Amino acid sequence: MKTIRNAFCLLATFCFVSTGFAAESSKPKAKPAKKNKPAVSETKSFEPTTKTKKTGVVTLGAGCFWCVEAVYQRIDGITKVTSGYMGGKIPNPTYEQICTGRTGHAEVVKVEYDPAKISLEKVLAVFWKAHDPTTLNRQGADIGTQYRSAIFFHNETDKAVAVKSKKAANASGEFRRPIVTEITKAATFYKAEEYHQNYFNLNSNAPYCRAVIWPKLLKLGLKFKK
Repeated sequence: MKTIRNAFCLLATFCFVSTGFAAESSKPKAKPAKKNKPAVSETKSFEPTTKTKKTGVVTLGAGCFWCVEAVYQRIDGITKVTSGYMGGKIPNPTYEQICTGRTGHAEVVKVEYDPAKISLEKVLAVFWKAHDPTTLNRQGADIGTQYRSAIFFHNETDKAVAVKSKKAANASGEFRRPIVTEITKAATFYKAEEYHQNYFNLNSNAPYCRAVIWPKLLKLGLKFKK
């Protein structure tokens, strides 16, 4: 069922201002960002190299991709975070189609990282703390299969790391209920519309950001000070 986003935005703002409590609310409908002017092309010279820098990649679903993107943009060693859709049945889905919950896609972020600075194990350690992996198809007030907890691995080595990480998280005692996160081979990644990219950094005072993302970042900041 598609959320009546504008009404929830007003509710989130009222709760935030009147009580000071940043409760989670349904996502508002984002407005497309203004298009930037095309950059002036310039000629660049590159030194020849014999080695290509290795980049790790994992695609993660942990509820609203605005939240997950904001978290990983603040982790040292992460080189790029892209919001998008994965795991569904139709090609080139739109945000409006995803919101119905009927396409099978999850809102995800493709996380690219420098293995010399951060391991996949540590990337996943952040993942377990950045959302509740024990709630099926739900994160807070965001409900639907598009908000499911998921790890999409890109090779068999990373699959083994993900399985081991999930098992360790389940045995850690941190969660009262069993983890329901799916571990699935990565399928076609569809980049989300441009106005979803870098959303929190461009809209940090929006009601949803103030009510949901700011508290999440503050909470994780206490756990990941270093």
